[in-house]
Amino acid sequence: MSNDTDPPESKLTRSKQRWAREGKFLTGRITRPEDQRLPPGQHLTKDWPVLDLGLLPNVTRERWRLDVYGAVEQTIYWDWPQFTAQPQTQFVSDIHCVTTWSRYDNQWEGLATRDLLAVCQPREDARFVVLHSYDGYTTNLPLEDFAAEDALLAHSWSGQPLEQEHGGPVRLVVPHLYFWKSAKWLQRIEFLTDDAPGFWEERGYHNRGDPWAEQRYSGD
Repeated sequence: MSNDTDPPESKLTRSKQRWAREGKFLTGRITRPEDQRLPPGQHLTKDWPVLDLGLLPNVTRERWRLDVYGAVEQTIYWDWPQFTAQPQTQFVSDIHCVTTWSRYDNQWEGLATRDLLAVCQPREDARFVVLHSYDGYTTNLPLEDFAAEDALLAHSWSGQPLEQEHGGPVRLVVPHLYFWKSAKWLQRIEFLTDDAPGFWEERGYHNRGDPWAEQRYSGD
């Protein structure tokens, strides 16, 4: 799905598109039985590397807004006080980036996607979700992935407000998929009846992105 404000092509963007064409990082292995927690081709890091499209939107909590719309019974337009007045949940989960690093035991706090769904009430024909970010980024998810029991709209990490470079004020966290699906700087959530590939999905990356199936690129 193309965005009217697609971000400019950066050096990293061009490199990652080349990786998709070349199948870089693909191992063809399956997760070892003795380590079901680390997907194939991944390595552990204690740092949290910063990867983005070269834009760093400066969105304060005072200016931040979240719109939820499309195939829903209840459209949502929340500012920060309205968002944080919703039920707050804490999860601990792992990060798996398509560029092969993984980080264990990240402590998140925010609004569980299931609590969001209880408010917006997706229509019976809703099947997909597209996340729109303040930097023009988009990514798509099947509704069942968005509704995973440990998925949330995170505003805090390790007990502190989520830093701008990591997607603050609010980012999506869907731990069971590669982390490009967990959109930073979340601005809009669009519910659709038909799928609509996002920024990386249109540039050679897998439409779903399951790390345990090593779904890095389209055709995998």
